This record gives sequence, C-alpha cells and structure tokens, in this order.
Amino acid sequence: MAQQPAGGFRVQRVYDPPEDSDGTRVLVDRLWPRGISKQQARIDEWAKDVTPSNELRRWFHADPQSREAEFRDRYLAELAADEPQRGLARLRELVAGGRVTLVTAVRDPVHSHVSVLLELLSR
Repeated sequence: MAQQPAGGFRVQRVYDPPEDSDGTRVLVDRLWPRGISKQQARIDEWAKDVTPSNELRRWFHADPQSREAEFRDRYLAELAADEPQRGLARLRELVAGGRVTLVTAVRDPVHSHVSVLLELLSR
C-alpha cells in the first residue's frame, strides 16, 4: 500500500501490487529488485541517477541504525552533483504533470534514501 504523499509524491514498495491511482511509477533504487519482473513492477521510469552510489549504499547497509544521520549528509552531497540534479528536475517535471509514485524495494522507506529524496523533492 502506498504511503501518504509528500510534495506531490507518494511511495510504494515494489513488492506491493501496483494501484490504478499510482500515476507514473518511478523506481528509485540503484539495483533492480529481486524476484520481480519488469511486467509485475509496471515501472515507467528508472531514476538511477537520484539513488545513492554503490559505495554509499553498501556503507549504510553495513550499520544503518548508527549511520543514518551521516548517510543523510553524504547522500545530500551526492544529490548536489549535476547528474542527480538533472534526475531531480525530471522527477519534479513528472509530478507537475500528475501523480508520481516512487517505487522501492527497501523494507523501511522511512529509514532509507527514500525519505531523504522525498524531503529534497518537497522543498
């Protein structure tokens, strides 16, 4: 089930069934989710450029509870680069045209890169 919208965006886990009200479905994970076909996921776009780098993702996953604050700062720094900025602009462009559902495989979107991404997009 999709989480409440933030800044016009909402979040849904890729393992939950797509909903008719999802609008444009954008995958916001660097890796394709395990066990899900492209047909099942019904992803319209894959925004790899706004996801944490592999290095940052691995570092965070090694100890997410104690590294959450530093992860947020490092991820925001990565998002300030040109390519991620173009990706953020694309997401803002999509939401200006209608509902956008950010799709992720993370178990807890609130304590992941998704919450940082939503915060930045809602500014």
